[in-house]
Amino acid sequence: MTIKWILLLVLSICAGGLLITLLVLSMLRHRGGGSTSQSGVIFAPSGKGFKGLGSILLQSYRLGMKVPLLSAYILQVQKRISFRHVGDEPSLRRLTMTVVLIILGGYGGISVILFLLQPGIAFVILSVLCAVVLNSLVLDMCLSRIEKRLLVQMLDLFADVRHRYHQHGMVEEALYEAAEAGTGEAAEQVRLIYEALTSPDPNEALERYYEVAPNRFLKGFAGVSYMVMEFGDKDRAQGSIYLNGLGNLTQEIHLEILRRDKLDYLLKGLNIIALAPVLFTAPIERWARVSFPTMDEFYRSKIGFVTKISIYVIIILAYLLLQRLQQYDETRYRSGHKHSWLDQFLYRQTFIRKLAMLFAAKPGSAQYSQTIRLMRESSSELKYEWLAIRRVMLFAGCLVLTMGCILLLHQVERNHILYDPIRDDRMFGAMAEADLRKAEEKTALDQSVLKSVEMNRGATYEEVANALQQLSPVQMDLDTQNETITRIMQKLEVYNKQYVRWWEMIIAILMGGAGYYMPVWLMLFQRKMRRLDMRHEIYQFQTVISILREMDRMSVEEILEWLNRFAVIFKRPLQKCLLHFEHGPELALEQLKEEAGLPEFQRLVDKLQLALGKISIREAFDDLESMMEFYFEQRKQEYSKMIDVKASWGRTIGFTPMYALIFLYLVIPLVGMSFLQMNIYYEQIQKL
Repeated sequence: MTIKWILLLVLSICAGGLLITLLVLSMLRHRGGGSTSQSGVIFAPSGKGFKGLGSILLQSYRLGMKVPLLSAYILQVQKRISFRHVGDEPSLRRLTMTVVLIILGGYGGISVILFLLQPGIAFVILSVLCAVVLNSLVLDMCLSRIEKRLLVQMLDLFADVRHRYHQHGMVEEALYEAAEAGTGEAAEQVRLIYEALTSPDPNEALERYYEVAPNRFLKGFAGVSYMVMEFGDKDRAQGSIYLNGLGNLTQEIHLEILRRDKLDYLLKGLNIIALAPVLFTAPIERWARVSFPTMDEFYRSKIGFVTKISIYVIIILAYLLLQRLQQYDETRYRSGHKHSWLDQFLYRQTFIRKLAMLFAAKPGSAQYSQTIRLMRESSSELKYEWLAIRRVMLFAGCLVLTMGCILLLHQVERNHILYDPIRDDRMFGAMAEADLRKAEEKTALDQSVLKSVEMNRGATYEEVANALQQLSPVQMDLDTQNETITRIMQKLEVYNKQYVRWWEMIIAILMGGAGYYMPVWLMLFQRKMRRLDMRHEIYQFQTVISILREMDRMSVEEILEWLNRFAVIFKRPLQKCLLHFEHGPELALEQLKEEAGLPEFQRLVDKLQLALGKISIREAFDDLESMMEFYFEQRKQEYSKMIDVKASWGRTIGFTPMYALIFLYLVIPLVGMSFLQMNIYYEQIQKL
């Protein structure tokens, strides 16, 4: 099959997929009553016209759970979706199976294209890469649309709660009627909040809800509703405390929706652009081999192999960076993160644990204190011993992987020496069939002679000449014989130089060192990105304090207890502060300031210190409204800057694989081989 027909096949498959997608979207709009376009989700069809499809999806789910490997994958997808999905079990199964079928169908189509373009070991590697990428891409798209739909529904629901609170003046009645009148995931979330608030033990029920709440806005809404139910609402000059809290949450949701829309608009399509070179590597290589025969030597060489691997690495890195840029929550930090079974298994191995602690910083040293502080500031849930084991294992893994690549490159060069047809330097362009047969005969003769002398580094000129006379099928003249012996001696010399050099060992050690420090670099990056989530939590604390300061007989310790209920990132420092509060409030608050590290949080603790006995809580936080307005405007500006930076980096990263494919794999090698060819021309002209 020629390249032309392959490209036509790819184009026809893409056109067919686009047509099917458009038909499905059209059916969803017409039969679903327009709800699909409003919600922005196409993964969960609903309506009377899709009852048959829903039953098919449920049957597919039951059949898939009977297949061993497929059942494990279905459960993994279902687990990821369940954190964002609110509804009954059948709807969750239908949504899960829809996502699984989309992933499997897309992977099947891409696998067929890859098999036609690059059969062999390259097909296996690329198919695994595409499976991982497609799984991540579709799941992230599904979860993102579910989250966005929930945010849009929350705006309408909060407006309904506000309206019904004006009617009844009771939080529980407003929540109940809004949940009954509303539809969708947001109404279901409000129903869960209502059940938690009206349960016999609201504190415990709210703690359970906080663990499963899909976003921070619903956690804040549940907490504000409970506080107003517990302490009552108070009308101030600015209005109701509860309604002001709802207004602040609505502002936050508007800001989040605008940020998501703008980021989606600026970064849309970049994932496809970054992954497209995977499909075009083989066609470009075939076209270059046919159109420029000298490029065949480059693609067969060690440099060509390294270039191809580099392009695949660039594609993977570009995709991972784009995924990171497209994340809406910078850290997605959650308290109580469970450790992987691999960390626990390695920790139980005595030899590995002792080896890791041999290279780790000892307790009491400055480096140990810095590492512990970094782990605390980055909210890492790892033990220090587990971090040390992970660093040692990453060092060993990167070292072994780099050495394996180096050995593979040397083996590629050996195969190039032994099996590639010998080109005549006086010939340019593609070899004719007769010339190709002669070149292959020369290669076979050279290979037999090299095996005869057992690839011995110390083989002499006479030994090679004797082996050539014995193995040559035809009698050679003296010039041809000398030329052949010289060529074989050169091959033997180059072949025996294919061993690991000292500088290659240094490269492997440096790559191992990079792997050793990778967890530390990730924690540094996580600490920097975590600042935005910390500011989100500070704003929630301010909202809570704005309600609590109006309550009579409110103490600093009670405020800390309420902040601890809402805390995620600051939960551990707040818990320590509450434990030590009875033994000395001033000292406990000072320790809280030291462990937090964020200036905004430290200023909040300073106000709590003032409220210990010198002034009242209401007086300590008399400027809270202006502070909240300032922080809100500050975060709007930070969001705008962050979106501009992400858009700039996204465009650069998204097009980097395409540029690398065109320039590193085609243009620069073509120019380099052309210069080499011109140099050979020049040398032959000088010999005339």
